[in-house]
Amino acid sequence: MAAGLPRLRTRDGADAVVAALREHGAAIVEDLLSPAQVARIGAEVEPHLVKADPGRAHLNPAIAWFFGKRTRHLTSLAAKSPAFATDVLCHPLLLSACDAVLGPSCARYQVNVAHLLDRGPGAEAQLLHRDEDVWIHVPRPHPELQLASLTALDDFTAENGATRVVPGSHRWERGRKPEPGEIVDAVMPAGAAVVYLGSTIHGGGANSTRERWRRGVHLSYVVGWLRTEENNVLGTPPEVARTLPRQARELLGYAVHDAIASGGGYLGALDLRDPVDMLEDGSL
Repeated sequence: MAAGLPRLRTRDGADAVVAALREHGAAIVEDLLSPAQVARIGAEVEPHLVKADPGRAHLNPAIAWFFGKRTRHLTSLAAKSPAFATDVLCHPLLLSACDAVLGPSCARYQVNVAHLLDRGPGAEAQLLHRDEDVWIHVPRPHPELQLASLTALDDFTAENGATRVVPGSHRWERGRKPEPGEIVDAVMPAGAAVVYLGSTIHGGGANSTRERWRRGVHLSYVVGWLRTEENNVLGTPPEVARTLPRQARELLGYAVHDAIASGGGYLGALDLRDPVDMLEDGSL
């Protein structure tokens, strides 16, 4: 039988979160957001969510199958919710964990995806997977490439599709499959988040309720030299990015990955300048 996921609070600090990640591959932070923050994000996404089509087209049939036809999906969330961009994207605890997990392998980390997933009644359980496997061409072994989180905007229960996590799987051999007793439901209240490594096996649970939708914010960060799953600069174009804090713009990919001090080079420049500075002075 698998042990339950470590349950921490923000006052425990980033060191405790990082220690739990290294030991278990995942941890629940019970109070990442306050009820007021959850309400603000919910109010900002609601006009977009009511128009979201669970049967929307995807770029690939495999992606459509992965998300299923009972999930409402909002992409480029920073462009749709300023509260998300400030309260989640730039959350000090998440960024401190990124400093420890991703920082040693890059000059700067960045957002990979920032989506809202609203899993409806009848949504089937996702295939258990490792997020890092999208970068299949990175040779193994490799350092951690990604740190991710799923923040609950509703209470997550086993019945409404709480994220399923396999503690310790970040240390498994690649071919090992989890047994049912090794899978843990990340049951948690609204405002809590399950934080996990890109190498940890996990997946959305089945929503077996009759009428309860389950909203959660999927946010992941990756090392800054890696191509991201979502094109965040196009998703949050300059006219929108200007309204966000500089830190959010940097995380969304407007800042160069400058490894010159480490003997490398820079990535993501525009006209030999740093785009985030160009946003500041109005030249972009």
